[in-house]
Amino acid sequence: MYKNFFKRLIDVILSVLALIVLSWLYLIVAIIIKATSKGPVLFKQERIGKNGKVFNILKFRSMKVGAEKTGSGVYSGKGDPRVTKVGKFIRATSIDELPQLINILKGDMALIGPRPPLTYHPWKWEEYTDEQKRMFEVRPGITGWAQTHGRKDVEWHKRIELNVWYVDHISFGLDFKIFWLTIFKIFTNADNENKGETVKK
Repeated sequence: MYKNFFKRLIDVILSVLALIVLSWLYLIVAIIIKATSKGPVLFKQERIGKNGKVFNILKFRSMKVGAEKTGSGVYSGKGDPRVTKVGKFIRATSIDELPQLINILKGDMALIGPRPPLTYHPWKWEEYTDEQKRMFEVRPGITGWAQTHGRKDVEWHKRIELNVWYVDHISFGLDFKIFWLTIFKIFTNADNENKGETVKK
C-alpha cells in the first residue's frame, strides 16, 4: 500500500510545500547564477527513469554552458574546471538538486529512490543486466539508499546493487531513515567526490 499509493502521495504533498517554503531560495539562486555566468539558470539532462523511460532531469546550472560535451562528459569531482564559482557552492550543499522537486510533481521522480543514471553513463540501457534493470522498477529519487551508503565514493556496480536492495525493501520506515541520513550527508558534505571507477559486474 505504501509503495503503490502513499509514497507517491507523500512525495507530491512534500514537494508542493517545499516549493512554496523555498521559493525565496530559488529566486536568490537563480539571480546569482544569471548574474555570474552566461547561460540558462536551469540545466536539463536526459536520465533513465522508471521502466527505462528517458526524461529530462532539472538542476540549477553549476557548470559552464556545454560542459557535458567537454572532458569526460560527467562531473569529475574536486577541481573540475568546468564548474562555476557559484556551482561549487550549490553542488557542495546539494542546492543544485532542488529543481528536481518539479520532476517529482511531473511524475518523473520521487523524493527517495535510486538516483537516475545518465543515458550513456555508467553504460547504456541495453548494457544493464536483467538484475541491474530491477532498480528501474520504481521512480528514481533525489536521494536514495546508495547515496547514504557511500554516495559518489562507491563504484557503479555496487551502487546498483544497493539500489536493487532498496527496491526489494521499500517501506515508510526505510524512506524516513534515508531522508535523515541524507540531511546528515549534506551538512557534512560526506562522500561528495567521485572516486570509484565505472566497473561492470
